[in-house]
Amino acid sequence: MIVGIGVDLVDIPRFERTIERTPRLLERLFSDAERQLKPHSLAARYAAKEALIKALGGSDGVHWTEIEIASEASGRPVFSLCGSTAEVVAERGITALHLSLSHDAGLATAYVILEAVPPGNANQSTAAGTEDGVPGLDANTASRDAAASRFEGGAA
Repeated sequence: MIVGIGVDLVDIPRFERTIERTPRLLERLFSDAERQLKPHSLAARYAAKEALIKALGGSDGVHWTEIEIASEASGRPVFSLCGSTAEVVAERGITALHLSLSHDAGLATAYVILEAVPPGNANQSTAAGTEDGVPGLDANTASRDAAASRFEGGAA
């Protein structure tokens, strides 16, 4: 069942000017791995983090650097959550996060859909091939601390 939807749009040239004026924002908003990316990719990741916060209905317990957007080998974007942000997602019973990113014509956009098992269906069967029976949950957390939770996104 869909429990949250979020979308965000970022003006890439404006984002680049903001980062140039205030370089410390990079450390406050992005992981070490993300900070190695080009500005248009950072703008899309910023949009993804904003869209996730909107889908969650607010930022209580959510911290920017606890949200990392990585890419699978196929290029598909995935959320990697840790700390209190991962706890907020788990406490809300969210079982899958879907993410789509795009950038073109000076704009970056992100779309996020959150899913949870409907109340009363806790024993509902889950998709085959998922870690611990949770759709979209990937146990590969080597790039994050032991408390990290990683969620796969949708097609980019």
